[in-house]
Amino acid sequence: MSVKTKLSLMISLIVLVLLVLNVILNEYSTRVNLQADTEANMLHMSKQISNSVTQYAKGYRLLETVLEEKLMTASIAAADNLDLQLDQITNEQLQQLAIRVGVTDISLLVREDGEYKVARSSDYRELEAMAPMWNKRSELTKQTIKKRKQVNGHMIQFWTSPVEWTGDESSYVDKWGFYDDGQRSYMISCFVRDYKTSSYGQITGPTSYVSQMIANNPVILEITGFNSVLFGNEPIENMPNAKTAAEMEGRPISFGTYTYREANLDLESVTAAAAGEIIFRQTTVHGREVVKSFIPVKEPSGMVVAIVLDKEPMMSVIEEQRNNLIIISVILLIIVVLCIYWLSDILIRPIRSILWKVNEVSFGRFDNSIEVNRKDELGQLAQRVNAMSKNLGVYMNKLKLAFEENRSMKEYLESFINQTTDAIHVVDLDGRITQVNRAFEQLFEYSSDEALGNMLSLVPEHLMAEEMQTVEWLNSGRLLPARETVRVTKSGEWISVSVTTSPIRDKNGAIRAIASITRDMTSRNKMEELLRRSEKLTTVGQLAAGVAHEIRNPLTTLRGFLQLQLETSKFNSRHVDIMLSELDRINLIVGEFLILAKPQATRFEEKDVRFILGDVISFLDSQAHLCDIIFETNFSTESCRISCEENQLKQVFINVIKNAIEAMPQGGDIKVEIKRGRTGCVMVSITDEGIGIPEEMIPKLGDPFFTGKETGTGLGIMVSQRIIQSHYGTMDIVSKVNIGTKVTISLPMLPEENDEASSSTII
Repeated sequence: MSVKTKLSLMISLIVLVLLVLNVILNEYSTRVNLQADTEANMLHMSKQISNSVTQYAKGYRLLETVLEEKLMTASIAAADNLDLQLDQITNEQLQQLAIRVGVTDISLLVREDGEYKVARSSDYRELEAMAPMWNKRSELTKQTIKKRKQVNGHMIQFWTSPVEWTGDESSYVDKWGFYDDGQRSYMISCFVRDYKTSSYGQITGPTSYVSQMIANNPVILEITGFNSVLFGNEPIENMPNAKTAAEMEGRPISFGTYTYREANLDLESVTAAAAGEIIFRQTTVHGREVVKSFIPVKEPSGMVVAIVLDKEPMMSVIEEQRNNLIIISVILLIIVVLCIYWLSDILIRPIRSILWKVNEVSFGRFDNSIEVNRKDELGQLAQRVNAMSKNLGVYMNKLKLAFEENRSMKEYLESFINQTTDAIHVVDLDGRITQVNRAFEQLFEYSSDEALGNMLSLVPEHLMAEEMQTVEWLNSGRLLPARETVRVTKSGEWISVSVTTSPIRDKNGAIRAIASITRDMTSRNKMEELLRRSEKLTTVGQLAAGVAHEIRNPLTTLRGFLQLQLETSKFNSRHVDIMLSELDRINLIVGEFLILAKPQATRFEEKDVRFILGDVISFLDSQAHLCDIIFETNFSTESCRISCEENQLKQVFINVIKNAIEAMPQGGDIKVEIKRGRTGCVMVSITDEGIGIPEEMIPKLGDPFFTGKETGTGLGIMVSQRIIQSHYGTMDIVSKVNIGTKVTISLPMLPEENDEASSSTII
């Protein structure tokens, strides 16, 4: 597949993914927005219904108040025009009075056997057939709050019954008022029948408003008004819509229908809404997906308005918008694919020229160049390819010259390896010899035919473990210095040699073979032995002269005092003390001389220098306090383990610290520091603030009997240096007069400690 096709497919795939994401996000956004709009509309409609219910309740209460005031005014007027005695009043008089005061009917009630009966009435039907109904109204009036009022100097009681909807399809309402002033033998009841109130309920009531809202909005399936107090406690029956606010408050369904019911879920939603929470719920009822809302109404208290919306129109809008987006996206994708294919062809043209030039270069033809007509990145790339071609031509000529030089160098190195006096041989990882030089044949007495491809026994049996350890160190990446050891020749002769072992790696850095350079050390060892003997004789002569000189002085003193004792024949205790001190001095010189001369049996162990020096400081701390000296220690937090003889190192540290204490007669600070050096060793430095050592005396320190102290022998530094040398370490002394002296002792760390330090440095 060409780059042009790949580029077109990749960009088309990216555009396709973006278009799909656009459709998904657009649909999600549409769903969220429609849901938010739907919830906002439902909330708005619920508020409108709530306002309608509230206004209807307020209007109805105002209507009842107007009727009540009318009945009360008519009752007072009737009482003013009627005789106090029932016998003096006729039904015709009541008919005329009813017309005059503006009521439908006036009845006079008397109480017999605990029940009210109609004694006089402007309507003859009240006298004949309606008497039992007065008993029911009597019970209703007992639940009504009676009003007390001062009229014509008398206290009266007045109350009314609730409004009753009567007539065919509730075409009018009835309301009764009851008047009792306590002066009459009867009670006045005024009755009003109002034909206009029903039209108010039909026009302004919630049922009319809900029906109109459902008719105007086909998405609304149902609107229900719940009485949260009664809903769930009383059975829901198919009853006509409430005509009055009182009926609304006395039913579990105040208004509307309740067809899309989910009893338990609706009860939970109504309860939550009554507590002040607005509930929106998506569900399926009667096989139809709907959205239900439950919103509380402020007045009357405890009422919840529930609206059921059909979800299908909203989903159809979403589906229509999704289909439109898909069609638009497909058209855009086709246009983008065609444009990308055309643009890819334009972009790939200069790349074809560059590809042609690369093919020319791959065949070694560097002369032809690309014609560059562009200044964009591809034009710059073409220029770089032309420059690269020219440079490759130059480099190829240089490589040919370098190849000839390498071939000459290889011949030279082979000649050098064969002509060198050091034996060189290479073994593979299995121990088979793959290459030897002439010096190897001469040293180990094997011919090249005998050595190549074979495993030779060049290492003595007791050194095999050491040789295996060396191979492991090489595999771990360590660089090994030359080491002196023993090898075995073909004839079985043991020879002392110095061996340098190095790994041979491939291009990936893996070890493929091991090269060893072996140098015969027999002659050099003999020369070194002769030099050591010569040095020993020289040292013995120096020591003998020094001991003779040092012992002669106290002996002269002893001889003089003894002659004086013989001549005077007197015992002088002071002379005896001096002679004893001189004998002690002779004993000290001889003891240190024996320490230096007598071979010491040493047993090296693995110890941490920090703990050894810490013990020495603790031992000398009391003496330092007496001399007004303070130790300042700075020990490394890393392990400083070495192979040593602990008591000998303590002797060295004691000698150095005592010298520091004696160099500070006025007191001061002695700084003791231990740290790891960069060369795999432990550095111990002891610095004082004493009188110092003159620069010309420093090279002579360590010579037998050379000292700058009046009571010293000069053997302490010499013994200390010998101990440090036996530990393969060094001792360095730096001093300035009246400033102080710094003694630095370097001791090699254990190999595993050195490996840990190297790995931590690499990490």
